Amino acid sequence: MVESRSRFLIVVVIGVTLAAAGCTMAPTYIRPDLPVAESYPSPTTEPADGASASELGWREVFGDQRLQALLALAIENNRDLRIAALNVERVQALYRIERAPLLPNVNATGTATYQGTSQSLPSSSFLPTEQYAVNLGVTSWELDFFGRIRSLSDAALERYFATAEARRSVHLSLVAQVATAYFQERALAEQLELAKLTLEVQASSFEITRRAFELGTASELDLRTSESQVETARFNLFFYEQRHARAQNALVLLLGTSIPPDLPAPAPLEESVILAELPAGLPSDLLQRRPDILAAEHELMAASASIGAARAAFFPSITLTGSAGYASTDLGDLFNGDNFGWSFAPRINLPIFTGGALRANLEVSEVSQSIEVARYERSIQSAFREVADALVARRTLEEQLQAQTVRAQADQRRYDLADLRYRAGIDRYVTFLQAQRDLYEAQRVLIDVHLERLANTADLYRALGGGWQE
Repeated sequence: MVESRSRFLIVVVIGVTLAAAGCTMAPTYIRPDLPVAESYPSPTTEPADGASASELGWREVFGDQRLQALLALAIENNRDLRIAALNVERVQALYRIERAPLLPNVNATGTATYQGTSQSLPSSSFLPTEQYAVNLGVTSWELDFFGRIRSLSDAALERYFATAEARRSVHLSLVAQVATAYFQERALAEQLELAKLTLEVQASSFEITRRAFELGTASELDLRTSESQVETARFNLFFYEQRHARAQNALVLLLGTSIPPDLPAPAPLEESVILAELPAGLPSDLLQRRPDILAAEHELMAASASIGAARAAFFPSITLTGSAGYASTDLGDLFNGDNFGWSFAPRINLPIFTGGALRANLEVSEVSQSIEVARYERSIQSAFREVADALVARRTLEEQLQAQTVRAQADQRRYDLADLRYRAGIDRYVTFLQAQRDLYEAQRVLIDVHLERLANTADLYRALGGGWQE
């Protein structure tokens, strides 16, 4: 009869606990209003099928085969991405720790005790008293009537989600960084080739001017001017050699490994295959596809759940401790029904005076929530600005590229004419020299504009939150 009552009591306690398990005192989460305009200041281009940027994988945006191979290496070997993935596993384990108190902690114990005194035993022998016991018990199980443990578990779960989004944000940033670093390395490689070609042309021109000076048909001023141009071209060559080597080192750091020698051959910047028209959508779309914004929102939800735990701390807590098992002085007779025993010890704790600690803890939780709201809104505003800046740049870069291409073609024709006229003795050397300088500058700027156009695509791809769903 006693056993039946104890079992009934345990069933009732478990039922009440499960009924209250879904209740918390956390405030209802309401997403803050969008702290930016409803549209970007620059017109956007949407694809016909209406796909969002987050649905476009990096292979769809960056079609360069060499770049795709480098991106795959970076995703596999980059240490920042590896750390982010390990952080996800760590926070997942912390969530399981916070969730564990929702269930009773059941332990099985077995003990053997041997005890004796010299007063109770003959002097000729020492026979101790034996005691054996086997118990199955629940140690300090808190009934979560007011949702304190549930709120802590919810906060840990939201932090886990935030960490997972942070990992996706690192992945997205890594793709954009590798693409930009690759484009920079290619641009500097082309600048280096241009510097080599320019040095060859300048050296050839210097030889012609030197022979003309020896024949008396050119002045020493022309000779020294040509010599100065040669040294300037040589300086540019060394300068771009250094910058190109540093760009390669930066790319290797992002990859997390050395660049394999069997990669596809690099394509010229002007022939790089990219999806220039990325779907921008509306600022509200960023709330669902920017990993950093999603991470900030999960942190905000975690702060709200922490308020529930702080509120629940003001109310009584009920803890159950119980055990059941067998005890006997004879090991062979341990599991005899007459040796069964049990204990049940509920405990209630009512906070009366804590020196203001509970109130202060609640205020800390409420202020922390306000901080997370500000961080969430700031992340949205930063994302809005990044997209808006990238869209403004995209709108003008195509026009800049077209204008610079025409300029480079015109300067090339001008240089060819100046070269012919100088060799024919029609124009002075200074006219030819100026045409040579302008051509080099136009070709150098054209490479830079190609780089800005490609880097803008990578930056816009990251700003729009694209690719992490791949």
